[in-house]
Amino acid sequence: MRKPALYSPSARPAGSKRGAPGGEAPVEAVAEPAAAMPRSRWRGVAGRAASSPRVMWSALALLAALLAASVWQGGALAPRALTQKDIDAAVLRTLTTQSLPSAAARAAEKIRPAVVRVMSYVKDKKGEEQEQGVGTGVVIVDKGIILTNLHVVQGAQIIKLVFADGTESGASVTGVQPQNDLAVLQAHTIPDDLIAATMRSTNDLLPGDGVVAVGFPFGIGPSTSSGVISGFDRAFKSPEGEQEIGNLIQFDAAANPGNSGGPLVTMDGEVVGIVTGILNPTSHRTFVGIGFAVPIESAASAAGLPPF
Repeated sequence: MRKPALYSPSARPAGSKRGAPGGEAPVEAVAEPAAAMPRSRWRGVAGRAASSPRVMWSALALLAALLAASVWQGGALAPRALTQKDIDAAVLRTLTTQSLPSAAARAAEKIRPAVVRVMSYVKDKKGEEQEQGVGTGVVIVDKGIILTNLHVVQGAQIIKLVFADGTESGASVTGVQPQNDLAVLQAHTIPDDLIAATMRSTNDLLPGDGVVAVGFPFGIGPSTSSGVISGFDRAFKSPEGEQEIGNLIQFDAAANPGNSGGPLVTMDGEVVGIVTGILNPTSHRTFVGIGFAVPIESAASAAGLPPF
């Protein structure tokens, strides 16, 4: 009897067998055990290709070429290290193409969250509130402790504050220093994110150093003016007052009624004085270029803060 023909394994699906030649019925394939099958009978085309040294070395050469191309492309796209020349050119371009805030603008922006409008009221015969005056204050402790001028709140029956974020509050006078025209206020309502000013010693300041005054001149503000320190250890007596105040900072940043009690700050936005008055050769109460501020060392002592 003849043995059935042998077939190598086929990847074709089992249901797609062709009919035998001559219209005969399909012949069932009988597979020999792999151990008995000659190697050349079941090794397919891939096996023959892998056994060819030429094909193998060609594939390796192609892979090596692709790897080299990838490494070269990665190196070409890598960023170049910045040099000092590149940095200088970028800074110069920024300075020449963009308008940067002035030193005075930066100082005002830093101190503004700590600047407070201070309003004093008295009651008339009918018990109604009448505004007595408007001044400025500066927060020196974030618990609501504020420095201002004594003449801003002196004689007031009611004191009201407006903080930088719009929060309104009543206030009480907790301390005074009449010899320096200073008063310490405690706010009754404190904003959640109240920011206190940074105070700086005046010991290393010189005439000509830039300063900024922020306040509410004539109730308008907060308003900013800038100038320089004109001198130290000045004395001043207001037309309405009887007491002369000494050891004052003279400055030429514009100040007017309403600036009283506001901060005088350096170009770093740090408080070096409390604006207390302006020189008035006439009765018009207009600024003529000479303002005075109590040094922060004296002002801070009014609030019981330790000296620098």
